[in-house]
Amino acid sequence: MTDQPEPGRPDAPRLTTREAAELLGVKPETVYAYVSRGQLSSVRAAGGRGSTFDAEEVRALARRSGRREPSPAGGDLVFRTGITLIEEDRYYLRGVDATELARRHSYEEVAEWLWTGELRPGVRFEAPPGTLAAARRTVGTLPAHSGSTDRLRVAVTAAAATDPLRFDLSPEAVLSSARSLIPTLVGALPVVGGASEGAGDSLARQLWPRLTARPADAPALAVLDAALVLLIDHDLAASTLAARVAASAHAHPYAVVSAGLGVLEGPLHGAASGLAHRMLQEAVDRGSAVPVVADHLRTGRRVPGLGHRLYRGEDPRARTLFALLEDVPQAAGALAAAREVVATTARHAPLHANIDLALAVLSVACGMAAEAGETVFAVSRTAGWIAHALEEYGERPLRIRPSGQYTGPRPPQPTP
Repeated sequence: MTDQPEPGRPDAPRLTTREAAELLGVKPETVYAYVSRGQLSSVRAAGGRGSTFDAEEVRALARRSGRREPSPAGGDLVFRTGITLIEEDRYYLRGVDATELARRHSYEEVAEWLWTGELRPGVRFEAPPGTLAAARRTVGTLPAHSGSTDRLRVAVTAAAATDPLRFDLSPEAVLSSARSLIPTLVGALPVVGGASEGAGDSLARQLWPRLTARPADAPALAVLDAALVLLIDHDLAASTLAARVAASAHAHPYAVVSAGLGVLEGPLHGAASGLAHRMLQEAVDRGSAVPVVADHLRTGRRVPGLGHRLYRGEDPRARTLFALLEDVPQAAGALAAAREVVATTARHAPLHANIDLALAVLSVACGMAAEAGETVFAVSRTAGWIAHALEEYGERPLRIRPSGQYTGPRPPQPTP
C-alpha cells in the first residue's frame, strides 16, 4: 500500500496556484482558465487568499496536455496547436477551409483572425513612418545583388532596433509589433517599377510594385492576395519550427521572424518556388514542357513544383490559385505550360502540382523575377510565425530541448 493520500481526499497534497502553473508550464491565469473549463478543480485556500489544487490532478493534466517526448528508438516531437490542420488532402485554418478564406477575405483579415479569432472586415496594416524610414535606410546599404530575403532579414533587424518595447511578450504588444512589422517588410523592398502604394491600400497592392513593373489589375491582385492567405501557415514547416524554438526561449517577435526567415531561404523550403519559376519560364520560351521535363529526368533532377509530402493528390492551395489564374488573361500561356508539366511528368511518376508551381505561373505570367514567389512566401508566413509565437509564449519556456545522441569517440581520449 502507498503512504500517499488518494487524489481528491481532504488530506491529499495541495498545490498553490503558482506551483500548479509551474508544474503545467503555463501562466497562473491559464490555471484558472483550466478551472473554468472543468479541466481542474480548485479549493479556496485557508484564510480565503487564493486557491489550492490537488497535486495528482495537476500532474495528470500535465501528462495529458504536455508534449510527447521522443522515445529512445526515435520518434517525432509533437506540438499542440490550434492554428492549422491538414487532413485528407484538405487544409484548414482554425477549423475553416483555408481555400474558402482565400477566396473571400484579404490577407490582413485572415491574419487578424488567425491571431485573435476575430474577423475585422476591411482591416489594413500600416507601417510607422519612423520604423519604415529606418528599414529603408538600412536595406539601402545592401549590395545591388542582394536578394529579397536578404533585404527582409535586414528590415526585420532595423524594425526591431526602433522598437524599445519589443521585449514585452504580452499578446497585445506582440500583435502591435506584428501589425507594424509586416507592412514595414513590404515597404522596405525597392519598387521595381510603376506607382508605389497609396495610403490605405491592401498589403497585396503594396507588395505588387515590389514584384513587377507591370501595372496591377484586379484579377492578378486577387491571385496575389489569395496566395498571401494560402501561404500564411502550413503546420510545423521547417521555418515555423525554428520560429517556435526561438519563441520557446522567449525571444521577442522580431527575433522569431528572423529565425523563420533564416530557414525559409533554403532551396527545399521558401526558395523552391524560384526553381519552379525557372523551369516554367523555360517551358514557355521553348513552346513546350516536354523537352524541359525530359532534361530534368535525364539529368536526375527532380521536376520542381510537383509533389508534397502532406498531400496524396493536388495541393489544395495550388488548385485554388490555378482556378483564380483562369481569370487572368496574361496567365494563359504559363498556365497551359504548367498543366503540360504535370501531364508530362505523370507518364513517369504520379506527381501533382504544389503551390510552388502555382506561384511560378503568377510570377512568369506577370513579368516577376524568379525570387518573387519566395518574397510572397516570406511576407505571408510572417503572420503565421507570429501566431505560433503567441502559442509558444503560453507554454513552458525552453521546453523544446531534445537530447543529442553522441556518436563520437568515447572518453578518455588523449589531449591533441
